[in-house]
Amino acid sequence: MAIEASRLAVGALALLPALLQAAEPGEREIASTAAERTAIAVTIYNDDLALVRERRQLELPTGLNRLALREVAALMKPETALLQAVSGPPLTVIEQNFDFDLLTPQKLLDKYVGRRVTVIRPHPTLDSEKRESATVLATGSGGTVLRFADRIETGVPGRLAFGEVPANLRERPTLSVLLDGAGGQQEIELTYLTAGLSWRADYVALLDRQGKTLDLSGWVTLNNRSGTEYRQARIQLVAGNVNRVAPRAAAETKAAAAVAPRALIWPREEAISDYHLYDFERPSTIADNQIKQLALLSAGRVPVVREYLLTGADYYYRERYGQIGQKLKPSVFIEFDNRGGELGRPLPAGIVRVYARDSQGTAQFVGEDRIEHTAKNERLRLRLGEAFDITADRTQTAFRRTGDRSAETSFRIELRNGKNEAVRVRVLEPLPGDWEISQETHKSKRESARAASWLIDIPAEGRSVLEYTAQVRW
Repeated sequence: MAIEASRLAVGALALLPALLQAAEPGEREIASTAAERTAIAVTIYNDDLALVRERRQLELPTGLNRLALREVAALMKPETALLQAVSGPPLTVIEQNFDFDLLTPQKLLDKYVGRRVTVIRPHPTLDSEKRESATVLATGSGGTVLRFADRIETGVPGRLAFGEVPANLRERPTLSVLLDGAGGQQEIELTYLTAGLSWRADYVALLDRQGKTLDLSGWVTLNNRSGTEYRQARIQLVAGNVNRVAPRAAAETKAAAAVAPRALIWPREEAISDYHLYDFERPSTIADNQIKQLALLSAGRVPVVREYLLTGADYYYRERYGQIGQKLKPSVFIEFDNRGGELGRPLPAGIVRVYARDSQGTAQFVGEDRIEHTAKNERLRLRLGEAFDITADRTQTAFRRTGDRSAETSFRIELRNGKNEAVRVRVLEPLPGDWEISQETHKSKRESARAASWLIDIPAEGRSVLEYTAQVRW
């Protein structure tokens, strides 16, 4: 396009004071910016939703006024906005508009289609500028069409000057509210829901050299794409899948804002309905288009249990297979309890990344897993991957049909351990329908109506063999 943004911007920025003329005839508009905020709090939910509560100190004239609250979230849900007086005479809200058509050189030009502009360009022979009036006939990706008194031109032959900024074309997202009140110095509170703010929990676990304990740290990762900055805001996070929770009542909001700050590093956690609220009482600034991390927790020397798990499948027991698999790899899991010491608190859902130290003491990444929202005193189980030094061969040694929907089958599972230390492997076998283990070399445990398990100890650099026979009816 032939339009130069810098040329248009010069004319547009010179007209910003005209934005105060956006009110209807007979009304006056009072502009309020973020500089007049006295407090702001943001409650962020997991599913791209946030509740914003902010207070501003204003001087309002008596009678009918249009208040332009600038620097609100560009993704505000205007139907959720609630404006009320905190101090001073009560306010009556007659009308509110959310203006998100933001001022740019191109939008300013688009608004002037059918209207007159002044074209300013250097005089071809004199050291001066020449001004001509023209009507904007069309704009778009193909260029601009201007009608002069004696001709029609395409493109922009110079700078454009505009007489005013059209109504509702704002330089920042603005909530425009028509108020009727007694006026005077007042503190107002604006509450609204917005999209564009989200959070997730990320955890880092560092295993000790023996793999017996771990150090766990948790971080909250905030993502702000809501279209505005929240400077020195009190941040609260809600863990749980909410069904679009309504904003808090005014009295409850005031009570929350009145809590005295505490000299804590970690956020205060509390139950709220069937969810959990994490309150970061130390104010923090979340810039627009910023990813920010806040410390959530830290716990040291948490006892860990490691498990090697080899899992079968229930269809093995219905047909004749012979050799089913060679060099099968058990999965590696670690487990720990969310209780006691520095844990024992509800943990938000997130990804746990696990590191272990090598012989030089350097932390190496060994796997990651996702946890769901976990209540205190629950057990966490993380799958890290597959064991390299432990393998298994599974062979069906016998199969006999005992009926149309029943069979007797025998298996041999040889497990080998390449480590220089003994390990224990849990063999978990899903079984179809009604079943019974009739013969076995190791004692089995009935895990459920659909599964049996065996704990097999394998010596260092050695092997162990599990053999069993199952009778199944499906």
